[in-house]
Amino acid sequence: MPNRPTLKTVAREAGVSIATASQVMRGSGRISEETRRKVLDAARQVNYVADGRAASMRSGEIREVGLLIHQIANPFNAEVISGVSDLLETEGYLVSVLDSRDDPNRQRRHLEALLRSARGGLLWVPARDTPPDTYSLLATQRVPTVTFLRRGQGQAFDHVGIMNFEATHAATEHLISLGHRHIAFFGGEAPVESRVERIRGYTTALAEHGLPPPLVWPCPDTKAAGLENVLKLRAQHPEITAILCNGDMVALGASLGLQRKGEVPGRDLSIIGFDDVEDASLATPPLTTISVRPYDLGRKLARTLLDRIRDPDLPRSNVLIAAHLIQRETTAPCR
Repeated sequence: MPNRPTLKTVAREAGVSIATASQVMRGSGRISEETRRKVLDAARQVNYVADGRAASMRSGEIREVGLLIHQIANPFNAEVISGVSDLLETEGYLVSVLDSRDDPNRQRRHLEALLRSARGGLLWVPARDTPPDTYSLLATQRVPTVTFLRRGQGQAFDHVGIMNFEATHAATEHLISLGHRHIAFFGGEAPVESRVERIRGYTTALAEHGLPPPLVWPCPDTKAAGLENVLKLRAQHPEITAILCNGDMVALGASLGLQRKGEVPGRDLSIIGFDDVEDASLATPPLTTISVRPYDLGRKLARTLLDRIRDPDLPRSNVLIAAHLIQRETTAPCR
């Protein structure tokens, strides 16, 4: 296997000094256009890529960011990742994405790997039951960190989240205004902060109107689980006329489950999702959902981290994004 091309290789190929080649690759110095083009052409010809680790050691600035999330396959997370990477790329940062799968042990291994490879910042959705020593690890390493969706223990880090209580409270009020009196909360299993707050918004709205006791139906936030469980819910609780879902995927699965029974979402059962992923508007019928604009959420997350990297002494930020209901075709007045 041939040796990896170095700056010396580029300089030799271009017929210039190593110092000149270095200035061209760094975009510094007073270099003629002809020389600059010659060096860049030589770099392409020999497949030269600058050693980012060496550059980071010289400048003291690390241009790589780790993003540790769970369930990368979920379209909501995919759109968030897209927003993060698009913004950070324009600022010259490389993003490494890892999936904890909501497992604190797997999460710890990934965090240690990111720290060993000297990331300049970290975007992190803490796994369920993350132990205190994991938060302590990050605080000790002093890596700029922003938690997402779930807060870091003790508010040690910047945080970007969603106004979950307000969102589901308003969505439940909307269903009540349509005449629904038997409404279930559908989806999710873990008692994590975001789901707890969503359930609290739902139950508070029911109590304010003196409606029957809440029904929380847990199941994984996937299409397959939504399809299977909506049929079980309908069989065991035929009085339910509307469901408020923990996410769009489980809501879209519920919609498919109804259609397989020959029922019509919005007519036979009203359904509201949460997130507003792209598939929500493209589904048949289009899904009524609580929109948090995941791509824009990702950009906000990236911007919060950049602010922390550039000014480590900023006061800790706690940004909560408001969500709003988008009415489509899976909700209608109760028959």
